[in-house]
Amino acid sequence: MAMPLTAGLITAYHEDGYLFLPGFFDREMIAHVRVNAREDAVLDDASFGRSDGEGGTVRLSLWNHPTDTIYGAIARSSSLVGAIEQLLGEEVYHYHSKMIMKDARTGGAWAWHQDYGYWYQNGALRPDLCSAFIAIDPCTLENGCLQVIRGSHHLGRLDHQASGEQAAIDPERLEAIRQRLETRHVLMEPGDLLLFHPNTLHRSDQNTSDNPRWSMICCYNAASNSPYKESHHPGYTRLHRIRDEDIMHYAGRRFSQSDRDSLMTAEADRSVEALQGVTR
Repeated sequence: MAMPLTAGLITAYHEDGYLFLPGFFDREMIAHVRVNAREDAVLDDASFGRSDGEGGTVRLSLWNHPTDTIYGAIARSSSLVGAIEQLLGEEVYHYHSKMIMKDARTGGAWAWHQDYGYWYQNGALRPDLCSAFIAIDPCTLENGCLQVIRGSHHLGRLDHQASGEQAAIDPERLEAIRQRLETRHVLMEPGDLLLFHPNTLHRSDQNTSDNPRWSMICCYNAASNSPYKESHHPGYTRLHRIRDEDIMHYAGRRFSQSDRDSLMTAEADRSVEALQGVTR
């Protein structure tokens, strides 16, 4: 596991809107996550699809609280939480985690968007959140690696519109942004970590390869930024860290049937509905 972030890395995050940390997690540890996730019947059963507006569907599972699983151990690990707190400058809590399941030849795309395009609708007043993208499989051009627009977080929160069952920014504005700012494809190996600002524009293409591209994304909110209204994601809940060396104690723990209620259903995920002003 990594050491605390240097001042230079913190500055780079705030300038670029993201920070790439190769080899942040031990490969053996991530191999346990991969095996557990692939064989996790509860995780698979709780997965749902979101059409991408490009003819494909991306599959994911989503949960609000870490749980006593290998996934939760990663999300509560001291090095990861400590890095997020260095970037945000205060205590953070676990906002939610998700497993993105881009299966071979079938994994859909994510449209260009900002995470705060969703989370603003949930009552988070400030963009004082951070996403931790953890590569479970190799992320390549062919299987739909993440793309980011460097420095796009300085544009502030942009208006979003529905694209399939996802949120996306206006194509005309996107074209202008991409003419002025650099787009980067983030190629990753298992255990690599990408931390990114909630206003950083990002997307990923469909997986047209013969190889899966699964990733886990742990999202955190600043304690002082607890949403002012209830939504399908939680307000401030104290996060109990675990020592990095204790993560492997959870190596065989995946979701059990008793955890089923911890995983969100497709109907409960109201992110795009909130964007459209639709309520159930």
